[in-house]
Amino acid sequence: MLASAIQASSPLRFTIKFRNSPDQSWRWVRDELGVDDGTVVSTPENCRDQGTTNLSDVIAGLNQDLKVRSTMSQTPDTELWTIEADIAPAQDEKSAYANIELGTPWGGPLRLIIDDNWQDIDYHGESQYRHGWNAFEAQPKAFPNGLKDTVSRIRAKHSNIKHVAVWHALLGYWGGISPSGELAQDYETVEVIRENSPKRDSGFEGPMTIISNKDVGRFYDDFYRFLSTCGIDGVKTDVQFMVDTWVSAKHRRELTDTYLDAWMIAALKHFSLRAVSCMSQAPQIIFHQQLPKNKPPLLVRNSDDFFPHAPASHPWHIWANAHNSLLTQHLNVLPDWDMFQTVHEYSGFHAAARCLSGGPIYITDTPGQYNLNIINQITGETPRGNTVIFRPSVVGKSLDQYTDYHDDVLLKIGSYHGRAATGTPLLGVFNVSQKPLRELVPLSRLPGVLPSMSYVVRSHNTGAVTPVMRPGSHNAYLPVILDIRGYDILTVFPLTQFNGNARGRVYAANLGLVGKMSGAAAITANEFSLLRNGRAFLDTRLKALGMLGVYISCLAELSIERHFMVTIQGQPIPPHTVTKSGADMHVLEIDVETAWKDMGLKAGWSNEVEIKVYFSIEKGDESFQ
Repeated sequence: MLASAIQASSPLRFTIKFRNSPDQSWRWVRDELGVDDGTVVSTPENCRDQGTTNLSDVIAGLNQDLKVRSTMSQTPDTELWTIEADIAPAQDEKSAYANIELGTPWGGPLRLIIDDNWQDIDYHGESQYRHGWNAFEAQPKAFPNGLKDTVSRIRAKHSNIKHVAVWHALLGYWGGISPSGELAQDYETVEVIRENSPKRDSGFEGPMTIISNKDVGRFYDDFYRFLSTCGIDGVKTDVQFMVDTWVSAKHRRELTDTYLDAWMIAALKHFSLRAVSCMSQAPQIIFHQQLPKNKPPLLVRNSDDFFPHAPASHPWHIWANAHNSLLTQHLNVLPDWDMFQTVHEYSGFHAAARCLSGGPIYITDTPGQYNLNIINQITGETPRGNTVIFRPSVVGKSLDQYTDYHDDVLLKIGSYHGRAATGTPLLGVFNVSQKPLRELVPLSRLPGVLPSMSYVVRSHNTGAVTPVMRPGSHNAYLPVILDIRGYDILTVFPLTQFNGNARGRVYAANLGLVGKMSGAAAITANEFSLLRNGRAFLDTRLKALGMLGVYISCLAELSIERHFMVTIQGQPIPPHTVTKSGADMHVLEIDVETAWKDMGLKAGWSNEVEIKVYFSIEKGDESFQ
């Protein structure tokens, strides 16, 4: 494996061709591996604002065994190199391969969770439900120099990682505390008896040792102080349901709230509640911990775990989360719909649901296997170069509360972004059945739609926009046809009406970032107005770069060169970044990302980008030439 850190001026883009031998044709890496072209986002001083003919100036620590040659490029402002690497020859019928790694595909993760198995466990008993926790320090064999050393090396090697969290169970580990370990010597313990679920043979019945009521508060404060000194600044606290398995009513009464409160106080004190609550949908946990509003919202796993290798679990997982949100929407929580894989036949299905959920988005891909097309649809780059997602203002939930999973109807997940009346309703439609489905969905079913307003609806999958419609009118229906595993996100945009002398009624709407699944949530400010000179004016701000879409009902009659003026951060935008959409004749597309980088703009204090669009709605107004 060949690996190097890439450092170059922003924005630099790179792409890769390869061939196995001089007599074979060149092939694009993206065509063979499903990996897009890359973008370099950081730079050393000696590469800024000037060309270079040395690849070692761009790739720090370039492998000296590689044969690198600079070649002429036919593209302006582009440097081109060929790289030749020696690969062992094939043996008989067995092919030879070399795995060449060229960096992190989308700029590097910002957050890292060290999952189960980092702790020092006694491994007594036949299953993890019997294993107890020995001591705060990490497992000696896997972490010979301790947790702090590992976290320090992670942060030193991967400067892009801003937060490191660890997994642990509410009671310590799956089997609690080891009765013979260091923790049992430092804190008072008690033995409790667990009973198994009659419907699920999980094997966790029997005794377990836990910290007693007297020492739970001190235990959690000490534990999180230790983690903080190691460089940990967040936790994922799992197995919280275990307090519901205790046979003794006395133990449940004395210890359940004590543990929940001690954990919450320690997480607030040491990590500012940078914590994930998992396996915590038991009634006594919901009503004691997740309902009160006297603390910041808690990030809570909204369902059972995601099982990528069980085909039937994929549609069920989305259906279950959408219906669980009917309850969790009323709690003081941020719903977590669990992780998913971007390289999978259900990847887009899961991604669309996560974008509508209103919660965080995690991916759990095999290293080196990423669907960048999916990742680019769910994330965006801010003016400062950070990666963000686009969360609607309202959590997503099922619109059909009484529909059964096996009813062979579309799952409809409704959400909303923005202020009342002027905001944007969103509808996710998912085929969770095993046969193709089609439905007519009334516009009035969508959350936040008002009967007094006019709207257009845009399909994320096709980019097509409906005619102008008003709820309750004869045409206010959305035809949806989805194959097995099919999905789409339909975004409803309220229209602003301008009355022109020559063109009559002209409707306009800000579509947000049209390349993103929930791109309407990228809008942080939006205002249409009619100027004194008779021109329409859109003033909008976005939280990320991308392709801004603007719906204009008379766009087909307008010329971009003569009838439009677009500025970004108050400066005229390059003309080639403004085009008419090929997917719909009423949509103007403004490539904010390309314009931002071509113009060399820098982020301001707000880390937002302001776009202003002026356009003529009267015939004969040609003054933008």
